[in-house]
Amino acid sequence: MMPETQETPKTPWYFKKSSFIVALLVAGPLALPMLWFNPRVKLINKIWISLVVLILTYGLMIWVQ
Repeated sequence: MMPETQETPKTPWYFKKSSFIVALLVAGPLALPMLWFNPRVKLINKIWISLVVLILTYGLMIWVQ
């Protein structure tokens, strides 16, 4: 008899940390919905990451002008 293996559910690609980082580098603040829909990230972390991304985006906009 073969032993039963319990398969762990795979994490969707859009909830993986590496996918979020790549999307953030490519699309900037447009990647934030990926963060906010991720159920594994705590609310306080979502707020901090969003603030940092928005402040960096604003700073880059001012710097480029």
